[in-house]
Amino acid sequence: MPNQRSAERSGYARWVVPLCWSAVLLEGFDVVVLGSVLPVLLDQGQWGLTHASGSLVSTAGLIGMTIGSLAIGTITDIIGRRKALLLAVIGFSVFTALCAAAPSVLIFGLLQFLAGLGLGGCVPTAIALVTENARAGRGSGAATTLMTGYHVGAVLTALLGIGVLPLLGWRWMFLIGAAPALVLVPLMFRYLPESLPSDHGGGMRGGLANVASLLRGAFARDTIAFWVASFMGLLLVYGLNTWLPEIMRAAGYPLGASLGLLLTLNAGAIAGLVIAGRIADRAGIRPVTIGWFAAGAVFLAALSIKLPGAGVYLAVFIAGCFVFSAQVLVYAYIGRAYAVSTRATALGWAAGVGRIGAICGPLLGGGLLTAGIAYPWGFYAFAAVGALGAIGIAAVRRTTAEPVAG
Repeated sequence: MPNQRSAERSGYARWVVPLCWSAVLLEGFDVVVLGSVLPVLLDQGQWGLTHASGSLVSTAGLIGMTIGSLAIGTITDIIGRRKALLLAVIGFSVFTALCAAAPSVLIFGLLQFLAGLGLGGCVPTAIALVTENARAGRGSGAATTLMTGYHVGAVLTALLGIGVLPLLGWRWMFLIGAAPALVLVPLMFRYLPESLPSDHGGGMRGGLANVASLLRGAFARDTIAFWVASFMGLLLVYGLNTWLPEIMRAAGYPLGASLGLLLTLNAGAIAGLVIAGRIADRAGIRPVTIGWFAAGAVFLAALSIKLPGAGVYLAVFIAGCFVFSAQVLVYAYIGRAYAVSTRATALGWAAGVGRIGAICGPLLGGGLLTAGIAYPWGFYAFAAVGALGAIGIAAVRRTTAEPVAG
């Protein structure tokens, strides 16, 4: 029987990366779609929406994601990662589709919160599954490859926004974002293998013990440092994805160009992720993560210089290469720093604390826009956040994760 189970798991292992990648793609679409439709909602005066109330709607979704991320470690200890990921994808897809029928800003915000519960649990669970099934010495590359799905979803959102918003309206964006789950969920149910047997045998008590172990002894410093870096990384990701179009409009770019820059930012993220994972597997995850945060800070500050023509697209592309990859490298680092028995919990709590930063990102951007100083001070503020992320990773002990030779 053990040999049969091992053979069955091995047969399904090849499905892990494509299925988890597709789930993360849908998350990327569902998260970024709000940033694509906000300019339209504001221009139309939908429900009397303002920059301030738009920030609150975004915050409602991020609060849901925070709760989902914090809960996912314990949930997977009870039901296993396969079921947890399935529930996450079903949950955020259903409530994203319902956003299309929202009759008021209150219901719209509530649906964003409920979708956020599933979104918050998706990435930590998917990274844990992919890391477990990666070849030895390729954990960082597997994690960063997985997260290209998020930014492919974000790129698709920007492309669809350019084509769909003028023709069909904002409600169709949410319906299109939810529709692929009708195909993905049955495939996940059929082919996604369960996590390693030792990962979810402790139930609620085991999950809470894992949480306590993160702050015990020598791991306390590392855990807090990871939380700081995750906070800063997700502040950048969600702040820029939510408000970059509006910040660029404040700089004088038209809406079409602003959405194009959002697309370019996430296209840069995809390129950066492919490169970052491979470099981290060879040069060591710690120095590469520090370098990526620092470079992101430099190029974000450089965006305060208004460039003509293709220059601004190149600058945004390079910024995306570093900014979003840095956050994913934090996850990859955590995946190598903790034992299998606590990995999902460590990832979930780092993501959960990071979601607080994700809440602060849209609030920061919305506040700067409301005050009329988003350009250029928004880029300076985000650059400072990137520098703090580098400091956070620098505080992690060198012995937590060792470089892996290529």
